[in-house]
Amino acid sequence: MTAVPAKLCPHIIGTNKSGEEVVLAWQFAGESSGPLPQWRCLRLANVRNARARDGRWHEGGSHKTTQKCVTEIDLDININVRKRR
Repeated sequence: MTAVPAKLCPHIIGTNKSGEEVVLAWQFAGESSGPLPQWRCLRLANVRNARARDGRWHEGGSHKTTQKCVTEIDLDININVRKRR
């Protein structure tokens, strides 16, 4: 059986408290160890075979709590979301 690649939309990119490059992404489909959709914090050094996909953007389920994945933010696409509220 072939694994179904994770399908994610990256929201925040930067480094964590250890200085590793990380991304906070909303996983909406594909293989997962838990129920989907859900937020994922990924170390970029562990990401393999990433590629762009066709389809709509997924904003994620909730912005109620402060994220702790990325401590030094390089890019946050949520800034535009906050400005609309």
